[in-house]
Order: sequence, then C-alpha cells, then structure tokens
Amino acid sequence: MDGKRKRGELRIYLGAAPGVGKTFAMLGEAHRRKARGTDVVVGLVETHGRENTAALLDGLEQLPRRHLAPNDHHPTDLPATSPPSAEQRPSNTEMDVDGLLARRPEVAVVDELAHTNLPGSRNAKRWQDVEELLDAGIDVLSTVNVQHLESLNDVVERITGVRQRETVPDEVVRRAEQVELVDLTPEALRRRLAHGNVYAAHKIDAALGNYFRVGNLTALRELALLWVADQVDVALQRYRSEQSITDTWETRERVVVAISGGPESETLIRRARRIAARAGAELLVVHIMRGDGLEGVSPQLVAGFRRVTEDVGATFHTVVGDDVPTALLDFARGVNATQLVLGTSRRSRLARVFDEGIGAATVQESGPIDVHMVTHDEARRGPRRRWTAAAHPRYRKLLGWVLAVLLPGAVTGIGLLLGEGLTFSTNLVGFFLATVVVALVGGHGPALAAAFLGAGLLNFFFTPPYYTLAIATAANLVTLVAMLVVAVLVALVVDRAARLAEQGARARTEAALLASYARTVLTSPFPLARLLEKVRENFALESVALLERRDGEWERVACAGPRPCAEPDEADVDVPVTADVHLALRGRALPAADQRALEAAAGQALMALRQQRMAAETAEAQRRAETTELRTALLSAVGHDLRTPLTSIKAAIGSLRDIDLELSDEDTSELLETVEVSADRLTGLIDNLLDSSRLATGAVVPQLRAVTYDEVVARALAGIDERRTVSVDVAEHLPPVLADLGLLERVVANVIDNALRHGRLTPRRVVDVDGDGRIQADEPEVAVRASAYGDRVELRVVDHGQGLPKNTASAVFAPFQRLGDRDATPGIGLGLSVAKGFVDAMGGAITAEDTPGGGLTIVISLPIAAVTTA
Repeated sequence: MDGKRKRGELRIYLGAAPGVGKTFAMLGEAHRRKARGTDVVVGLVETHGRENTAALLDGLEQLPRRHLAPNDHHPTDLPATSPPSAEQRPSNTEMDVDGLLARRPEVAVVDELAHTNLPGSRNAKRWQDVEELLDAGIDVLSTVNVQHLESLNDVVERITGVRQRETVPDEVVRRAEQVELVDLTPEALRRRLAHGNVYAAHKIDAALGNYFRVGNLTALRELALLWVADQVDVALQRYRSEQSITDTWETRERVVVAISGGPESETLIRRARRIAARAGAELLVVHIMRGDGLEGVSPQLVAGFRRVTEDVGATFHTVVGDDVPTALLDFARGVNATQLVLGTSRRSRLARVFDEGIGAATVQESGPIDVHMVTHDEARRGPRRRWTAAAHPRYRKLLGWVLAVLLPGAVTGIGLLLGEGLTFSTNLVGFFLATVVVALVGGHGPALAAAFLGAGLLNFFFTPPYYTLAIATAANLVTLVAMLVVAVLVALVVDRAARLAEQGARARTEAALLASYARTVLTSPFPLARLLEKVRENFALESVALLERRDGEWERVACAGPRPCAEPDEADVDVPVTADVHLALRGRALPAADQRALEAAAGQALMALRQQRMAAETAEAQRRAETTELRTALLSAVGHDLRTPLTSIKAAIGSLRDIDLELSDEDTSELLETVEVSADRLTGLIDNLLDSSRLATGAVVPQLRAVTYDEVVARALAGIDERRTVSVDVAEHLPPVLADLGLLERVVANVIDNALRHGRLTPRRVVDVDGDGRIQADEPEVAVRASAYGDRVELRVVDHGQGLPKNTASAVFAPFQRLGDRDATPGIGLGLSVAKGFVDAMGGAITAEDTPGGGLTIVISLPIAAVTTA
C-alpha cells in the first residue's frame, strides 16, 4: 500500500460513574455497525456479571482472550466501597492484541480504556493497546469513567475518598474523534444499583452508603458534563480555525478584560470578575504590550496583576501589538469572547479631538461583542504620562508634513502683518524656528520641505528685490543655504534620536517577553507546551509547533493551537533553532522586527525540550540506581539470611539421616524442631519479600471493614512461639478500627517479631521439666497496649532494648534496615517496611518513638470505624 496507512478513528463512551450504561451503549453501536455490513470484532468486554450487558455480546464475534500466568495483582473480591475497575478483575486473561492486529477488523470493541494490563502483556496500559490498533488503521469503540481521567483523579479522590490507581492521560481521550457522554441521573443510577443491575446483592448496601451516595454522584456527573463541554468548545475552536471563521459565535459566555497596566487595572479585573460571575462566564485578562515597547509597564506590576488574576479565578494573557484596538479585538475574536470590559479613557477632552482613544475605536470595530466601559477614579486624574509625537510614528509624520506648510506660512503672515516692525534677521529666525519644529515633529523629509518653502518665502517677501525669486546678493544666498543645512542637520539628529528611542523601547519589549519565556521554562510543570502556547498567544498566531528531524523525517515534538505544522515548509514563519530543530509558526506573516524575539523564544523552546528530556533521563537513571541499590541490598541481606536457615535445615536433616548416629527421642525432637523453626524463618522471609514486591508495584488493595485490636493481636500472637513473653493489655471495649483484618494481622505480627528480636534480654526463672531443674535461655520482654485517642485508636508495641540512634526514627521503616546493622540479629530488615506499607494502604499511620528508660515503641494508629445502627 502506497503512502502512510490511514489512522483509525476512536470513539469513546464517557460516564460519570460505573453502571450508567457505557458498555451497553458501546455494544449497541457495535450491533448497529454490524447491521450496516461493517466487520466488527469484540477485542475485550467486561460485563462484571451484568446479564443485560452480557446478552448484547450475542451475535458479535469475540476474539479469544490471551491467558497469562495468575498473579495477585487482581483480587477476586470487588469492594463495595469503590467502583468496579479493571484493576479488580478476577481473570488472569487480557486482550489478545497480536491476534486482533492479525485479524484486522474494521472496528474493534475494547472496553475499559484506563485498565492496567497484567505483567507479561504487550503493553502496560490498555490505552496503549488501543493506540496500536488505531495506528494499524482499525477503528475502536471504547469506554472510560470520568474518575479515570488523569487531570480529574485528585478531584475525584477528594469528592469520594477513593483513590483511583488506574488513569488514562486526558490527551488520549481528547484525541478521540468522538466522545459521547452516557448520562444518568444519580437517583436513576441508585435505583439501577438497588435492583442488582450493577453489583451483586451482598454488595449493594455498602455501595449505596459509600461511593454511590447522591452527593458523590451529583459531583461526578457535573465533572463529566463540564469536561465534555470543554471538549465541545475545543472542537468548536478547531472548526472555526479550519474554516477561517472570525465572527463571534455566542455559544458560551466569555468575558475579556483589557488592562493597560495603570493603577486602575486591579479595579477593572475585579469588576470584570463580577460581570463574568453574573453571566456564569469564563474570564480572561489580557494585557496588550506595544510592539515598539512604548508605554511599557514594569514586570513587577505585571506580576502583581497576574497574581490578582489568579486570585479571582481568571486566566492572564499577554499579546504584542502596535495597534491596541486591533490586537485586542483579534484576541477577543480568537477566543470567541462575547463581552469586552475596558476602562474609561484618562485623556482630556482636547486630546480626544485629535485622537478618539482606544475605547472609542474598540467600540466602533467590536461588532457583536458587547463592550462595557467601566469608570474608575484614575479617569479624573488625567493621563499618567505625557503623550509625545514620538509615541505615534504615523501621526508624527503626517503632522510633520502639515506643519511644514503651516508654520512657514504662519511666519510669513506675521512678518507681513507687522511689516517694518520686524527686521530681516527677526524674520530669518522665525523661519529657522519653524524648520526646527517641523524637524522635531516630522523628521528630515518634512523638515527639508519646510526649509525650502521657508527659504522661498523669505526670498520672495523679505529679500530685495521683493516679490521675486531672484537672489540679488551673495549674503542672501548664504542665508538660504544655511537654512537648508540647519534643517537637514536638525532632521538627521531628531531622526536618529527617534530610531534609538524606538530600538530601546523594542528592546524593553523583547526583554519582557524573554523574561516571561524564561520564567515559564523554569517554573512551569510542563514548560515546553506552556512556552509554545505563550508564543502563539503573544504574536496572535493560529498554531506553533516545535519540529525535530530524525532519520530524515520531521517529527512534531510539541505544539500549541489547531492545525500545527508537520514540516517547516508548511509554516508561514519558519525559525530554525538548529539544523534539525525548527520552530514552525502558522497564522500570519510576522514583521522582521519580531524575528529576534522569535529566535530567542525558539532557543528557549530548545532548552525546554532538552530540560524535559534530561528530566526523563534523570528519572530513569534514578529509578535504575534505586533498583540496583535495592537489588544489591537484597542480595546482601538475603544471601546471609537464606543461607543460615538452609544450613541449619541441612545439618539437622543430615544428622537425622546418619545411620551411625544413635539419637534419643529428645535429640530427634530437637533436630526436627530446628528444621521447623528454620523453615518458619524461610517462610517469613519469603512472605516479607513478596509483600515488599506487592507494595512496590501498588498491587495491595485493602478490603476495609470494622475490626478490633484485641482480635487482631490474638491472631498475630498465635503464630509467634515467644508469645508467652509478650504482655498484652488491649481492652475489648475499645472501638473497632477501619482496616483489612489480614493486612493488620501481618502488621502487628511483624512489629511484635521485630520487638522480640531487638528487645532487651532478661533471664527467666528456673522451671522444672520432668524433675530436671534448669534455667531456660534468656528472652526479651515486650508489651502490647491499646488506647483510643480522638477519632483514632492507637496500638503500641513497646520493647526495652537498645532503641534507635538519634534522628533515625524514620529510617527504621526503610527496607533492609536493622538498627543500623550493628549486630548479627537475623532478618533482612523488611518487617517494619512491609508494616508501614500495609498501614499506609489502609489509610493509617505508623511511627516510632523512644521508650522511656530505653528501647523502642512502635505506634500503629488507625481511624475508628463508623458503626451503623438499625
């Protein structure tokens, strides 16, 4: 097949919560497409035991799933406190991506886009599987819940209290050709849940009382609606850009407030916020920066206005443009604004006669955009700076030509009017003055015209012979030439000063832009994308793309705006950064004066790209270093602790098998006990290693319920031989805590075992065994106590050993830490690390404290479980 293969289209069914009917709607679409003759294959659909959903699979071709080795990453029990997700699937199967690519249907049905694949799968995430299918030209139907969107994950956690471990990048969903919202009211969803259409019967009550509360569902529904509304807005902007539509479409209220940087700017921002709030509109604050740098505002003031903008919940934008009304209206039309807020002019009435001002010009050209003129105290105080002719080069030149005619004529009229009252020298000075004024205002062209006109008038009216252009004497000729020379010199000086002032002002503008770009690169969490967006916004462009050539092909590294360029030849402005990196701009041709600022922005973009890649490489190197360190520590610790019990087991078994040894029953029992103890030690070692691995991969999903500490401590001590040396003071009347019984039992067992290993040894009393009195081996003393404090219950495991070195309390929970490795105590230092991981997963806290009199106290704190009464 010639050329590039056409990419498949992605259609996503988005829901606010599980059970709204996403999969049902997706399968309905699959049946409709099949009825039209489309080749449809179900790659993978999760029915979660819902009969109505499973029934829709009938009549559709289903690709067999790929079987993987079972693992404990997907517990079989679905907790009723959280929605069903792919991470809780009981099956050890995944979608067969290779088989689907080989089958190459026209449409593939792939459920649960945010799902994390089992180890051994082709890709880590299902959305990556879908990307492969799309690249192969296969259309895909998929589903996703709003809580799985990366940008909303933390918001959903604050609303529901449930952390979603599986997420999908927003950009993956935004790139979909169609995103269809499957909506259902909270009340209808709860009825569906109560009828058993979402969860099994024994989980319905817990689900209704936790995740599926009306408030939670209402908030999630609003999030989904707002996210889809933003998507529709993005699609509309893309369409308007592609169709070159600049007229305002009042599909959504947007308010733009323009600030000049003066003292009234903060007042305008707050007033615009109130206007936007009444209309339920989005607010954008725009600061127009003159391209020539004149009338600039200090960076400190701009930073202050930016903070005010953020405080009121708006967005701050900077646009470069010499013609302020045009730049302002271009920006407003570009964001499809419906209302524009401006401050009233501070110009005097006389000044408005010559120049109507920004506000009036904006109102005349605004079209369908409503313009609000807001009064402020600064309007009565007049302009805060002088308006000079140099500030407006076009007006200055025009005024210069007007004065080149009027001023010499005025001097001539005054001379004729006063007649003999003025001498020749006085008239000469008047023409010199007129020439200098014209030169100051209009530059060398009007000045030369004024000089020639003044010389002719002086010669015609005031130099003998009068009323003729003849030059009678050499002195008159010298006078006329001097006038021309003075006009040229003054004009050149004025013109050079104006150019230098304009260059300095433009340099200030460029410096402000570069400072803004540098601040973005240094402070933004996504510097490259934000930098390109600022460049697009500052220069009013349609799109900006950073292109890099790899293996002879141009690749778009990052972009901002619709229709970004894929190659430098497609750009309206191409700014080479290096031979293989270009900044491609689309939208309009920019003047050469902006080239230097664009080159600097391109350099900043390259720096941001390298910074981004260096950060990724650093993170990868750090991950590898941590893995290597962990592996080294693991091998060092495990090498000894595996060898010791294995050596004991081998020696004991060797003695038992030696036919030459005559062993008594007591010796045989002792050797068997050695084997059993060593095997138990190996079992504990393997359990801790497995638990540590599960914690590292985030595969621990606690099943929280109300449990009591007395029950947990009893179960934990049942597996400890030294339980007779542990004193327990845990009252039965203490309130239950919210925890996973199995995980909490492991936590308490590990902490008690650690205390027994490192506690202080005290001699036991003499006991009589079969009439043979002897002293047993020394043993540690450990106390276990519990007490309620506020809304939590704390369990303390106290030993009286050597305690911890100063400032090392937090390190005791790090892997492979054994009290600084100061002794030969067996163990690899994973017990407390695993305990901390389990407690954190259950939403509790575990800390280490010094025991009064010496030793270590481990405190396990968990929240009190809510007790419901009938």
